[in-house]
Amino acid sequence: MIVGIPKEIKNNESRVSMTPAGVFELTKNDHEVYIQSTAGKGSGFFDKDYENAGATIVNTIEEVYAISDLIVKVKEPIQYEYNLVKEGQLLFTYFHFASSEALTNAMIKAKAICIAYETVEDQEGTLPLLTPMSEVAGRLAIQQGAKYLEKPVKGRGVLLGGVPGVAPGKVLVLDAGVVGIQAAKMAAGLGAHVTIMDINMKRLRYVNDVMPPHVVTEFSNEFNIRKHIKTHDLIIGGVLLKGAKAPNLITHDMLKEMRPGTVIVDVAVDQGGCVETTKPTTHENPTYIIDDVVHYTVANMPGAVPYTSTVALTNVTLPYVLQLANYGWKKACSQNPSLEKGLNIISGKVVYREINEAFGW
Repeated sequence: MIVGIPKEIKNNESRVSMTPAGVFELTKNDHEVYIQSTAGKGSGFFDKDYENAGATIVNTIEEVYAISDLIVKVKEPIQYEYNLVKEGQLLFTYFHFASSEALTNAMIKAKAICIAYETVEDQEGTLPLLTPMSEVAGRLAIQQGAKYLEKPVKGRGVLLGGVPGVAPGKVLVLDAGVVGIQAAKMAAGLGAHVTIMDINMKRLRYVNDVMPPHVVTEFSNEFNIRKHIKTHDLIIGGVLLKGAKAPNLITHDMLKEMRPGTVIVDVAVDQGGCVETTKPTTHENPTYIIDDVVHYTVANMPGAVPYTSTVALTNVTLPYVLQLANYGWKKACSQNPSLEKGLNIISGKVVYREINEAFGW
């Protein structure tokens, strides 16, 4: 099979969908790999590294799409790419269709085969291709949140870890999934007081067992959320519903109950955000302020640390890419139920229920 790796063109997206090591495994299995020139540069991988692994370098994104049977990406195609997608072409990437009707309609019109990383689900019910980027985003959420709590960028002027004689900052984490656990771990490591909320008692019991005493758990409901947003300095939104739009746990009116300079980092922005006032931003312009509350809502947070993210992503996607290349999507999905759950759009038809529900179709 001919596998294409285009250069990511989303704003400040420096990740690439595959390392040279991944390319080597594909070419070792007699597949042809075409990669756009400088696609890996932002992640620290260069054209010569890919050539040494057996790839062919092409100059333009148009060439990659035109020649390839399987396109492997990091982020969803943006508007410029819509017309490059061919009928019957297989695309394997993070799509997050439920947050973009325009993207969904474009892929329906293209009659492509769209397999979304974020809905591939294993037998344990976990999302193996979303997990590493959620781990990165959860940890990065605290790193960025701590930065934007600084006064020069309109934050409250709070040091999360505090100092002797001064209480540490308070971090509220909404959801005890992968993002939430990683955020809580990082915040706790800095010495912050952490409250983590979820509606899943099994997850809260797990947090209670593995986290230090200054990480406390509480059942998530509107009453408790409204109580905590008044006293916490940094709020992390990590809610994920598989393939569906995230619920608004924090509404616009709640912002007025927060102290000026409170920071919200909504990691759920890819799925529409769990804060009503969330709108996607970029690494170039990552924040905005509403009602004196700083919002950090970058839609591709792991792109800020592309080397780590690219290696972590290839570690988990490569086995699935090999299956798709070796057997084609129909046989690969029939043999692997986890991969089959990644099917979102097939030749102009949406086959993932939550996408139809998101748009009322």
